[in-house]
Parts: sequence; C-alpha cells; structure tokens
Amino acid sequence: MSFSLNGTYKMNSEAGFFDSFSKINVLIVGDVMIDRYLQGNVSRISPEAPVPVVHLKSRENRLGGAANVALNIKELGGNPYLCSVVGKDESGELFSKLLPENGLSNKYLLTSKERVTTVKTRILAHNQQLMRVDTEEIKKLSATDASNYLSLVREVLDNREIHVILFQDYNKGVLSHKIINEIMLEAVKRDIPTTVDPKFKNFWAYKHVTLFKPNLKEIRAQLDNTIEVDLKSLKKAAEKIRERLGNPITLITLSEKGLFIDQKGKSIILPTQERTIADVCGAGDTVISIASMGLALGMDIEDIAMLSNLAGGQVCEKVGVVPVDLKQLKNEYLQVTAKS
Repeated sequence: MSFSLNGTYKMNSEAGFFDSFSKINVLIVGDVMIDRYLQGNVSRISPEAPVPVVHLKSRENRLGGAANVALNIKELGGNPYLCSVVGKDESGELFSKLLPENGLSNKYLLTSKERVTTVKTRILAHNQQLMRVDTEEIKKLSATDASNYLSLVREVLDNREIHVILFQDYNKGVLSHKIINEIMLEAVKRDIPTTVDPKFKNFWAYKHVTLFKPNLKEIRAQLDNTIEVDLKSLKKAAEKIRERLGNPITLITLSEKGLFIDQKGKSIILPTQERTIADVCGAGDTVISIASMGLALGMDIEDIAMLSNLAGGQVCEKVGVVPVDLKQLKNEYLQVTAKS
C-alpha cells in the first residue's frame, strides 16, 4: 500500500508541504454533534441551592465530533467529505445549517427519524466551565439507516478521489462493528490508507487500520494500567496494539506530556511546548486531522508527530472546541525546526 500522493510531499526549510495539503481529499466517517456554549457572569450564589447563578451573556453553537475534524481539515487547506447521521429533530436541522455556514457540505449527512442529535451544552462563566448537559440517545443505527449510511460512504468513494479515510469514533452509535468492517473492506479494496481516533467500545474493531491514535487513558484501560510514559513501556504497548490490529503506525497522545509515535519499531516521544492551557476539548480532533493529512502525503513519522503535537497544543490555548490555525501552525513549525 502506498501512502504518498503522486510524490507531492517535499520537505524543505520553508515547510512547502503545507501547500500540498490543498491536494488532499479526506473522507471523514463517525459521530457528529453540536457543541453549545452558554457564556455568562457569576456574582452570587442561588438562594434556592448552593450553586452559582449565571447571568447569561451569549449563546454559541459550534460543530463538534467528526464535524470538528472536518473543520480542521478545511482549515489546513484540505478537502473534507463528512459522512454522518443526525436525528430528524430541531438540533439536526440546526446542525445541517451549521455545516454550510462553516464552509462545509451537508450533502452526505443522513437524517434519521430513529435518532436524537447529540448536543453538548457547556455553561461557562469567566471562561471557566461550570457544568455540561448532554442531550443524546446512544444506540446503533437501525438496519435501514446502516444500509443508507454505507450507500452514502460508497457514493463518496465512487465519485471522489479519496486519499485517506478518517474514522472519528465517539461511541455514539454511527460506527458499529459491521459498519467499521464494511468501510475498512472498501479502503483495502481501493488501496486507501485509514486513520482512527478510537473510543472504548469499538477499540479493537479497526483491523488493518493504517494509523491508530488512542490516548494514554484509553490504552491503559485496554491493555495494562501500569503503562508508563517512557519509550520502553509505550513501545511495548504499540507492539501489543499491532498484534491485535495489524496497524503499521501507532500514535498515542500523552496529554501534557506530549505524544508518542511508533512505526514498526521506529519510535519517538515528543514533549509538549510550554503553553497556557485553557481547554483540552477538541485537541484529539486536531491531532487526528493533522496525522491523517500527513499520512496521505507520505510524510515521515517524525514530521507527523511534530505537526500533530504543535497543533494539538495550539487548540488547548483556546476556550471551547476550535479548529487549528494554519498560519500559527506554520510559524510555530518554522520556529521549532530553525532551532533543531
């Protein structure tokens, strides 16, 4: 399997590969949601209960889950094709409108009478999250919805030159074992590399994935709680994952300690740069987006790791779920490489 895109990736001192991102077409499959933010001020405690009273100042709806991945791909200059499912409800209609408002297509969005659109409502005061309220119903797609969803996925694959398939799994029900297997078979048949940002339920369902990106908490839950943040321990974890999934590349995010990447024995740990952390929400979406673009271009794993690490850290400096800032990423990359 070839991971390069007609030889377009060329590393140079000016980071010319950024220009090649515009040639990458990414099929994104998985769970989508609305991230809703209610911002206000707190000046007193409620007389009814010992809780703060929030004086509401603003409301904002943002694209979340796999839709945030699509936003990241777009901001990087790539071409995202988002395939997902929302409920036939008011939130589903809002989500469908938010896509074009953010420069994304809703052509491959399936609406289901049998589902509830996931909405995560965060209540914030003075940029601090006080509470989160989730509206959702977690269940697998019905047989009819699953069939219609796979038809949409195949429609994209039949009509677009897709360079990488990205699975963004939030365990909300869009990606069942059957659907994962069917899409993986299409990827193998069409010689398209795949990347996965997994969650607990389907962790071991992604047989033959190219790049697998769990976080440290997830691998500790799945493998061994004694996994340490050192090269020997993480290499052993990557070997165990490869034995189960057959994936050439494992990328493990390590929260404030950076990330680890392994490609059949070639392994590195990259520490995070010093930053002021405001919110870690959405960092995983950004990391898998960068890693997928780099994989499609045939970039070396060190460069994939460096860009992913910088981008993931960047979005943690901002409150709420936000996509990567390409200009800032370029500047930070050039600064880091100039020092090395």
